[in-house]
Amino acid sequence: MPQPPSLCYVKREARALFTPETMPRLAYVTRTLPEDQGRPRILHAHQDLAEILLICGGSGHYLIGETFYDVKAGDLLLYNSGVVHDEFSSADDAIFSYCAAIAGLRLPGLRENAFTADGAPALFHAGEAEDMRLLLDMMYRYLLEDRPGCETLCHHLMLALLGRILHLIGDARDRAETEPRTLGRQVQAFIDGHFREPLTLQDMGRALHVSPYYLSHAFKEASGYSPTQYLLRRRIGEAQNLLISTDLPMAKIAEQVGFETQNYFNVQFSKHVGMPPGKYRESFVGRRKP
Repeated sequence: MPQPPSLCYVKREARALFTPETMPRLAYVTRTLPEDQGRPRILHAHQDLAEILLICGGSGHYLIGETFYDVKAGDLLLYNSGVVHDEFSSADDAIFSYCAAIAGLRLPGLRENAFTADGAPALFHAGEAEDMRLLLDMMYRYLLEDRPGCETLCHHLMLALLGRILHLIGDARDRAETEPRTLGRQVQAFIDGHFREPLTLQDMGRALHVSPYYLSHAFKEASGYSPTQYLLRRRIGEAQNLLISTDLPMAKIAEQVGFETQNYFNVQFSKHVGMPPGKYRESFVGRRKP
């Protein structure tokens, strides 16, 4: 097998991915190790951020929008802003992953903070993906250690990562969903838009002009959840967002995400996340800079 040359020239003019007016911004980077599975992220969405999730180890079952994906090492998941997602790590093969959140992402032909057309596949197979893992790991470590100039360095690492990802997904960004919404998708969209309000199965049925029984059956078949299970997880996932990103008191968070009492919020949060909301907040806030 011939040896590769020791000198490689740049053969073409480099093309900028973004202009100064369309330059995205790195918001944060997270790393999830197998031992972190005690802090699962429940159903949630980010209205002003797009996210990149690289699976580096383990396996699991992820809901993105209305689609479930089985994931494993080497898979890349792209979350458009506003798209609800949920994650389930395998009990005996816990996920190891990196996540980068991007603000102000503007790609040709797409809405702001979107990697693909809404409804297009969100899962891409990146193979061993060692280059992407290294880029994400460098960003995570520089930000964690707060090295001088880390913001500028991480910005350029983000651009390198985005270039790699855009090359990987190719023309998949242009694929749009053409099939009409099923009843299951209509139910999901309704819950996502009204989960902060008092909401019963009867309310959903009246709004969508179907019987509660038929609505529940259709949604369970489409999503794997009952409507009440999805509603509860959606509220808890939004509470996690508020616990991490705000200093709002627990009672206010419970109220904002649709729980009638703080006590019921505490009980359900602990049941689904594995720890009370105060401890969950401390596990993230303790990592923030003062």
